Amino acid sequence: MELFRETTKIVKYETAKEFVMESSMTKEDFLLCSRSVFDRYFKEYEPKACVHFKDEYGSGEPTDVMIEKLRADFEKSGCKRIIAVGGGAIIDMAKILVTGIPQTADAVSIFKKEVEITKKYPLIAVPATCGAGSEVSSVSIMEATSLHTKLGLADPALFPDKAVLIPELLRELPYFFFATSAIDALIHAMESYVSPKANLYTEMFSEKAIDLLIRGFLRMTAEGKEARMEMLDEFLTASNLAGIAFANAGTGAVHAMSYPLSGTYHVTHGEANYQFLTAVFQTYQTCRPNGKIRQLTKMLGNVLGCREEDVFKKLEELLSGIIPRKPLREYGMKEEEIRSFSVSVQESQKRLLGQSYIWFTKEQMEDIYRSLY
Repeated sequence: MELFRETTKIVKYETAKEFVMESSMTKEDFLLCSRSVFDRYFKEYEPKACVHFKDEYGSGEPTDVMIEKLRADFEKSGCKRIIAVGGGAIIDMAKILVTGIPQTADAVSIFKKEVEITKKYPLIAVPATCGAGSEVSSVSIMEATSLHTKLGLADPALFPDKAVLIPELLRELPYFFFATSAIDALIHAMESYVSPKANLYTEMFSEKAIDLLIRGFLRMTAEGKEARMEMLDEFLTASNLAGIAFANAGTGAVHAMSYPLSGTYHVTHGEANYQFLTAVFQTYQTCRPNGKIRQLTKMLGNVLGCREEDVFKKLEELLSGIIPRKPLREYGMKEEEIRSFSVSVQESQKRLLGQSYIWFTKEQMEDIYRSLY
């Protein structure tokens, strides 16, 4: 049984300039980037690449429509290497390009693995947020617009060949995206820690990521939000560690339950996950208190300085100080969707539910949606 895999080479540069100078970009490089990050950090160094911006394809999280447009541009470019600079959405979109699958197969069929997934082109992934961890995972997520939910594709072919960490890229990240992405990294670390697929190797990465993130949040609440500017390297590193953990052990019910919300109401990935974090883990603790959840609560209690039984209440208070969590109704969710969302998760997110600490029933998910509504 395979315990651990990390095929992505991880490098770090202090500045974008160092990366551009050493990556030797040519016209055969397809550079997918957010326009703001490119203009702020890369434009002045005139990278010799075929540059495309995410907003050419649409806004928000990746959809099948956006990915189809991107695949068409990549095919026309004739490029031989892909460089993705941005958040998880950009890196997830770029991962589909590495397969070189012709457009006779649409994005939905790729994500449903109705076609063979192989790697044809190398990918360099450069995160510009501190949450997704997509730069070291073999997972890509997109919204299937016809299905009104998200689909996840997990395949070793999607591992980036190189992950490039540049703390400078987080310097101008708007606070909302910093906060929700960092909380998303915490969710990755916590979910992978209690996953049935977790082992000693993945736990080491989860534990260090949790420690770095919680201590960073505690410092921000004590010293103010601007304290994050002195910890960009730590937050980026923690996100990367959490990404390695979930790439091997997987995420679970928090992600599964967030997908109908983000797919229907276009809530950003990190924000949608945040809505369900403590409610899901409190349910874990109630249903199976003597398993791996006990190790997690002990670890969190040590970092948070509280009793194990108060861990998730204390965590909720801490994260509310970083960014408040909204009731689900404020996103437009309707009360009748409590049931339909639960059914949708049960039917379409079996991969994630199978990686959860416990397998959630439809009734348990309805209880969680209702409590957060």
